Amino acid sequence: MSDVVTFQKYDDIATICIDNPPVNAAGHAMRQGVVAALDALEADPQIKAIGLYCAGRTFVAGADIREFGKPPQAPILPDVCTRLENSSKPIVAVLHGTALGGGLELALCCQARVGLVGSKVGLPEVNLGLLPGSGGTARLPRLTDTKTAVKMITGGAPISMAEARDCGIIDRLEEGDPAELAQRMARDIVAGNLTPRVTKDLAVDLDAEVIQAARAKFTAMGSKGAVALRALTAIESATQPLDTALATERALFIAALDSDEHHGLKHAFFAERAVANIPEAAATPRDINKVGVIGGGTMGSGISTAMLLAGLPVTVIETAEDRVEFAKKTILGNLAGAVKRGKLSADAHDATVARLSVTTDMQNLSDADLVVEAVFESMEVKHEVFGKLDAICKPGAILASNTSYLNLNEIAKAVKRPADVIGLHFFSPAHVMRLLEVVVADKTAPEVVATGFALAKRLKKVAVRAGVCDGFIGNRILAHYAKSTGYMMLDGADYAQIDSALEGFGAAMGPFSVGDLAGLDIGWAERKRRAPLRPPEERLVEVADRICEAGNFGRKTGKGYYIYGEDGSKTKNPDVAKYIAAEQAAKGITPRSFSDEEIVNRYITAMISEAARVVADGIALRPIDVDAVFLFGYGFPRRRGGPLCYADKIGAQVLVDRIKTYAKDDPYYWQVPALLQKMADDGTTFADLNKER
Repeated sequence: MSDVVTFQKYDDIATICIDNPPVNAAGHAMRQGVVAALDALEADPQIKAIGLYCAGRTFVAGADIREFGKPPQAPILPDVCTRLENSSKPIVAVLHGTALGGGLELALCCQARVGLVGSKVGLPEVNLGLLPGSGGTARLPRLTDTKTAVKMITGGAPISMAEARDCGIIDRLEEGDPAELAQRMARDIVAGNLTPRVTKDLAVDLDAEVIQAARAKFTAMGSKGAVALRALTAIESATQPLDTALATERALFIAALDSDEHHGLKHAFFAERAVANIPEAAATPRDINKVGVIGGGTMGSGISTAMLLAGLPVTVIETAEDRVEFAKKTILGNLAGAVKRGKLSADAHDATVARLSVTTDMQNLSDADLVVEAVFESMEVKHEVFGKLDAICKPGAILASNTSYLNLNEIAKAVKRPADVIGLHFFSPAHVMRLLEVVVADKTAPEVVATGFALAKRLKKVAVRAGVCDGFIGNRILAHYAKSTGYMMLDGADYAQIDSALEGFGAAMGPFSVGDLAGLDIGWAERKRRAPLRPPEERLVEVADRICEAGNFGRKTGKGYYIYGEDGSKTKNPDVAKYIAAEQAAKGITPRSFSDEEIVNRYITAMISEAARVVADGIALRPIDVDAVFLFGYGFPRRRGGPLCYADKIGAQVLVDRIKTYAKDDPYYWQVPALLQKMADDGTTFADLNKER
């Protein structure tokens, strides 16, 4: 017997145990072990039924990520599934934790399935641009209704074990220890108390209306629906004989492995893990048991909410009593929303609220382990706050700034303990957005950096290490490529067309709609701050300034680039066309038309250009760190993998040629990054840099 798979005999029944921590992934040793165990048990005439279960905290939770991108070793999972299904001895699978992907497919092949209360099952392959490749699309429709099968296979979200029982996927819902249940359920089969169901022998009756509605929905999504459409095609083949359905599924799965969607989504999957590889990884994080937050505005309240949801006591400091009440109301509203979304149980709500304190007395932070400053973006204001914290906070307390742009080294000069200063740049809404930029100043201690990453994990966020510069990784790149949309607008592209084109590319929302949502006054203030530093050669687009000067800041005022009605309507603001025309006339610009393709190309090329400079400057450790920032903080389409993953698809030479072409009209803005030129000359990629660093 192998270390990964073992079996035990108990008179006329046996159990097979999979023990492949941490998640019992369906790796080669596990697959080989299951087949070997089954061979041995089938050869024993005394054994009449078998219970299959897993050790540890979960049933098989999917494929082994260490095998991604490598040639599969026999036996492959589809063959293991077929072997289980054709067993001469009935097998009952006992599912606990999360039976996902290949794990659920293994269970579908068994002759009975029993789930533990509180567990989940799912087929999440679409989240990697794939579809179930070991019989999931052929077998699940044989056990459950069409609506459930389509939902699980094309949506990827898991369902509860109770729901799985109610819709026929499992036979029973039980409580207890998986090992003990495996024995008991096998005995129930022998005694006739649990009737086996051989999945391949069950009839398939797909609901044509459900299939047609799903196909129409995914087709209307354009390229965004391609992954789901491929999976739906496999589901439709389930009506064929099982061998034919399995062959169709396998062909579609192989095609999906070569798809752009899988490449991008796989890159995004690994990006979330790669960013944890930092120079300070070996340092021991400090304990964080009490947190302070300076400022109870939108950002401060969001940060406080995130900390509370992670189980941390939080003290919020505000400047006046009326601000105290506002902060409390905002945070309580956030927590109520978390209950509504299922992120916080109703039972835990009161205890969470009890961990919150809002006050005007900063002395209450004397025993805090971490204080996050979230005040106005002014170096003078931040120096004042950090100076006070330096005098109040205990030795070893971490002093963090949520600044979006300002120089963290300058902020650290306000204290006598610069080693304890770090940037924790949350993204709004802070209790929802997954990205956390951990900004490392020149004197930040390694254990403080490690603490930032440990905190992010506790908050269920993706931490990315960033160096110090204006805007760090994300906002520095954003400040650059956002100009491209203004330039296109001024040169004749309709801003609504720009929004539409980029949404077609995969953005959740176009840049002008995003500006309205975030508040145009934020960018206006930033442009004023940077105005003295603006080179005379740089083109200036003043349309947004005119909108703000009219008192219109976007959704918060009901009008920005668009007008927002109380009924949810959204129409273009006619005043914007006047501002554009006036600026075009003043600057002698003859407007021209832009295709959607050119809009996307210019926007993405500008993004990639500045991202390449960020990598070359060492602000980001690796290209994949930039991708993570944009995937988890800026809504870059996950199926594209991130801007630098997408850059490799375009090719360095193509990007260099584009920039040189665009530079004929604006040589200051369009400059070829040295790193990109080197890659074009050498024939290398950003993926190569990820391997080197």
